[in-house]
Amino acid sequence: MIIKNEWLTVGLITSCHGINGQVKVKSLSDFEERFLKPGIRWLQKENEPPSKIKLISGFKQPGKETFIVKFQGINTRNNAEQLKNFKILVKADTLPKLKKEEFHLLELINLEVKILENDELKKIGKVINLENEKNNLLVIELFNNQKKVLIPFVKEIVPLVDIKNNFLIINPPNGLLEL
Repeated sequence: MIIKNEWLTVGLITSCHGINGQVKVKSLSDFEERFLKPGIRWLQKENEPPSKIKLISGFKQPGKETFIVKFQGINTRNNAEQLKNFKILVKADTLPKLKKEEFHLLELINLEVKILENDELKKIGKVINLENEKNNLLVIELFNNQKKVLIPFVKEIVPLVDIKNNFLIINPPNGLLEL
């Protein structure tokens, strides 16, 4: 369930680009238009309150998950340098509508994790976070020892996600939960 007024981080400003105030953004989103389409965005430095800024333009760097974007009022390299490590946010209740059977990764947090054992579903933990570097990983806290394990979010290992009933099923290869 998406909570109203919650923020979702969709990008991270990693560096400045050129001398005219452009910044390089690492995408944490499947929706490229967040970095291409002009309009209002929100920036956040560490845990400070988000501030509103207008995206003027953006383009994707060929072959990469990074974008070069231009914000209103950021016109010099020095201005752009000030934005390094800022997060680009959107309100969670403004997420794009999805087709049936689709969901936002944010909705996976707090789902119970179950495995099929002897033809019965057994609760083993819950999703407590997501990691999204090169691929999507679920951070699962196991109920039996509070250990945190990383599970690749791929169909072979996570064959079923049931948002409506608040659980997902994993089929981990031998040893994955012991790592």
